[in-house]
Amino acid sequence: MNNKPNISTKRLVVAALMAALTVVGSAIRITLPLDIAGTTSFHLGNIMCALSGILLGPWLGGAAAGLGSAIYDMTNPLYISECWITFLFKGAYGLAAGLVVRSGKKPFGYGKAVIAAATGAVTYALLYLAKSYFYNGLLLKGLTPDAALLTVIGKLPATIFNAAVAVLFAPLLATAIRKALEQNHLTLE
Repeated sequence: MNNKPNISTKRLVVAALMAALTVVGSAIRITLPLDIAGTTSFHLGNIMCALSGILLGPWLGGAAAGLGSAIYDMTNPLYISECWITFLFKGAYGLAAGLVVRSGKKPFGYGKAVIAAATGAVTYALLYLAKSYFYNGLLLKGLTPDAALLTVIGKLPATIFNAAVAVLFAPLLATAIRKALEQNHLTLE
């Protein structure tokens, strides 16, 4: 009896590729010149986190999203101390998106990909804003609850923008990639 998990070499290669693309997407950023409970940036990494979950499913997609994002954090002195948090939170992004894609009886489609990307984006946004309030605001900076809440409000525009971009582009990319794979008789299953 073989009890080994069934992860194909192709799926591992795609997971590694998605982790690398997440690093690159995270590096394509505009950091705001404000210190709002840490740094605030507009970036493309969230697209790759959602795409990882949509293409690879919850576990492998979550691992690729978390690992790629954490590797980016390890390359930047501004973020290295929180790379473990990024791994968990961005991993939850890919996990949530992957769970939606794998749920239900409806086959994969653009609509399901949009719902998956939106679910991942909301999951991550809630985790990130809670971290900004509790960890960065109250714990690290020692802010009052009202001041910590103001920092969260200051982070909302970038958070909403990053989520909206991911919800817009990840389903388009996922649909195009799945179509190309099907046309070439390839699957990621």
